[in-house]
Amino acid sequence: MLTAGEGREKKASPDDSGLMDRVQGGDEAALGELMERWELPVKRLLARLVQNAAEADDLAQETFVRIWQQREKFRAGAEFRPWMFAIAVNLARNRLRWGRRRPTVSLEEWSEGEKPETGGQRPENTVGAEGMERKERAVAVRDAVAALPVELREALVLFEYEELSHNEIATALGCTPKAVETRIYRAREKLRLGLRRWLNA
Repeated sequence: MLTAGEGREKKASPDDSGLMDRVQGGDEAALGELMERWELPVKRLLARLVQNAAEADDLAQETFVRIWQQREKFRAGAEFRPWMFAIAVNLARNRLRWGRRRPTVSLEEWSEGEKPETGGQRPENTVGAEGMERKERAVAVRDAVAALPVELREALVLFEYEELSHNEIATALGCTPKAVETRIYRAREKLRLGLRRWLNA
């Protein structure tokens, strides 16, 4: 089951705002630095939202195009990561709304740093029944998250996997912190129902 926690806030590098200052001045090299730093986290976020690695790759590229196009909208002194994730989430929403699909591609290449429940890398010597059970559990959690309504999935992914605070998630999703709290609660309740087998194991 996904771990719980409240009031967590994973701060972006202090250099992000400085790089955005340069981007706003038309510095494409600064955008390249931001892309190098954040491309993989953005891809992982998008993959969890759209459940398709090929789509996530396309949307990640589009996210950084939009960051460049919308650079004047970034408020000086604001947190960069929630602003960037807001752009990515909106692109994911639009893609899901269109119902566009491509063949699923493995997410293993983006799994570094993932929690065990998401199917991240495991020691090579994990074999046999234990290894199979862990794999089945990872698939069950992934499928349960994918089955959540989009607004609940967004809030849960940003909280559990990206470790944003309720305020940061509210910024990314364009809602109130209270709404974020409610969505996370509802998402967890649905996961508890969908993962009863593993919770009672």
